[in-house]
Amino acid sequence: MEAILNKIRLTLPSANSFDFASGSAITKMFRSWILAGTGILVFLFMWHVAASNINTSLGQFPGPTQVWEQVGSLKADYQREKQRERDFMVRQQERNAERLAVDPDYDARIRPYTGRPTFVDQVQTSLLTVGFGFFIATIIAIPLGIICGLNSSIYSAINPLIQVFKPVSPLAWLPLVTMVVSALYVSDSEVFTKAFVTSAITVSLCSLWPTLINTTVGVTSVDKDLINVSRVIQLPAHLHVTKIVLPSAVPMIFTGMRMSLATGWMVLIAAEMLAQNPGLGKFIWDEFQNGSSDSLGRIMVAVIAIGLIGFALDKIMLLIQRKVSWDKTAVLR
Repeated sequence: MEAILNKIRLTLPSANSFDFASGSAITKMFRSWILAGTGILVFLFMWHVAASNINTSLGQFPGPTQVWEQVGSLKADYQREKQRERDFMVRQQERNAERLAVDPDYDARIRPYTGRPTFVDQVQTSLLTVGFGFFIATIIAIPLGIICGLNSSIYSAINPLIQVFKPVSPLAWLPLVTMVVSALYVSDSEVFTKAFVTSAITVSLCSLWPTLINTTVGVTSVDKDLINVSRVIQLPAHLHVTKIVLPSAVPMIFTGMRMSLATGWMVLIAAEMLAQNPGLGKFIWDEFQNGSSDSLGRIMVAVIAIGLIGFALDKIMLLIQRKVSWDKTAVLR
């Protein structure tokens, strides 16, 4: 019995090893934070030096300080506009209450506030648009990619179309989509307007290809042993896809989805800028046309916001991948 206990003690890791491993992980984490912080500080310093030596027709190029001031200015604009909206709603309620007191049969209505959209509103519009366009692209690309991966004949038939349409610029799709939506789409919805649908479809057309290609590659790369086991036990087609194909192809599918989401986010900004649809792209274009001394600083705020949102969207996709994938070792990089 003593010999067995000694053998168990030898196989178990000691407390010191746990302490060493955790200490090493903490050291590595702090080292990555320090390096990241150093990189950001060096970038801000180089940005400040470069900006102080660049003069444009709208004034000096904004440095970090000027951009931060514009962040505060945009925040104040948002707060003022929301206060106007609240005041507008209160006035309507008071007016309706007065009329109802005189005429109980009066049809009291609350009209929506139609003030100018703030920077925060533009961000929300862009996020909603890219989310809707990405959703459309995903529900088309994943099933089609699975079909192409399972059937080489269908893939051979569709592959030429993929290669032809994959490199088409959103600037080429946008006029066609605009004309088609204007001709076919009729809606009084305040959310799904023609401008919204146009931008979302343009995003879908340009962002579905990475997901489609990676899904096809992931399906064709499923372990042959798993395929043979499925054939031996004669799994039905739907169980073969859900139990064998999809779990094995999830990493490649999510790689494609991450690429599609990044592509869609870039496409959306260009589409909004060109078509003057509501969103961050239109905000940048309006500030450029405005030509005030604060315009460059506000454009830089929008540029940084676009980058940070794109970074956050990619991390969200990675977190979702870790939740649904059998491979729990996916690293957030």
